[in-house]
Amino acid sequence: MITVATWNVLHRIHAENWYEDVSSRWPDEAARIDAVTACVAARTERVIALQEVSGDQLFSLRAALPSRTIHSMQYLRVPTARRHASVLRDPSEHLALIVEGPSREITAESFADDPGKGAIAVSAGGVVFVATHVTGDRRRAKQLARLAELASATPEYPAVLLGDFNTDRETVASSLGEGFTVADVPPGSLATRPRTSGAKSQFIDHVAVRGVPVREVVVEDSGGLSDHNLVRATLAL
Repeated sequence: MITVATWNVLHRIHAENWYEDVSSRWPDEAARIDAVTACVAARTERVIALQEVSGDQLFSLRAALPSRTIHSMQYLRVPTARRHASVLRDPSEHLALIVEGPSREITAESFADDPGKGAIAVSAGGVVFVATHVTGDRRRAKQLARLAELASATPEYPAVLLGDFNTDRETVASSLGEGFTVADVPPGSLATRPRTSGAKSQFIDHVAVRGVPVREVVVEDSGGLSDHNLVRATLAL
């Protein structure tokens, strides 16, 4: 058995542009970055996928986790602050996969139709792990098809996709297609992306697998550090 996790940690500029409660709850971004890093450093999962990682956050994670490999990809797009100048020293945005033990990067790419979303894939322990952040509109169809290609590029290896898919479980499952299973959270679980309004699903962060049984899925409260909660899964590997 191994455990994996996925968490959208919320880029500061996105929080401020969209009036997220997180930015008012944490007026000092350096303190929030330290708290996110401390939370991640305390995790015991073999693989952790993070989305919306700022350059400042990535620097903090690398400094705090010297014994783990952090694979990262910087998006072609840099978020633009719309309300006031950003407090970030490095406002770039990244995907990250934090791996315990030996691993090798396979590919990292922004999606062709969105320079601010993409995927990074690594091989570890005979498994392909893919971290992703998918666009929340019609572009997701081609992006999910691309994710299925990445996860199936080495068919003899099982695959695990972790990320913010910006849509519900059923849509992800049908788009990835036959051979993939998208883990379902237990009834009564916390929302992965809580909302107080709107019709969009509150369960948009997923663990999808090919050739790997999922034994347990848990949504853990992020304690207000992000607008997303962390999703943890146990895999029969």
